[in-house]
Amino acid sequence: MFNAALFILAAVALIVSWRKDREKTGKALQIAKKQFFNLLPSMLGIIGLIGLMLALVPREVIAGFFGNDSPLGILVISLIGSITLIPAFIGFPLGASLIAAGASVTAVACFLTTVLMVGVVTAPMEIELFGKRFTIWRNAAGLVTALAIGIIMGAIL
Repeated sequence: MFNAALFILAAVALIVSWRKDREKTGKALQIAKKQFFNLLPSMLGIIGLIGLMLALVPREVIAGFFGNDSPLGILVISLIGSITLIPAFIGFPLGASLIAAGASVTAVACFLTTVLMVGVVTAPMEIELFGKRFTIWRNAAGLVTALAIGIIMGAIL
């Protein structure tokens, strides 16, 4: 229902924009089309890998290791999130799939927040731009904050 409302709202906004200035709207649609096709291979690859992982790892393993809020399971899924470089629009559906497979809200919240807040893969570039000390502190603070958020989300939900 919410998705349908967003699509309707986007369609209405597009129609209003088209009526106001066809040239600018056409250019915007061309840019959006180009960006979509540039992102499509990456998105399909990530979705394929996630689907493969969920198909190969039995639900019992996910539920057993990430479903009981064990400190080891939370730590492992947080470390996986820290080294995983996926965009949020892929991470959130993955989180829903993990919950459907039996993972706890705490584990999934820790995973998603570390995906978004900790950047082990991007650390070398960040070190070049901001320095080693800053990068280490930012990632450590991100990890601690992500764990706290995950525990709070698990308690609330």
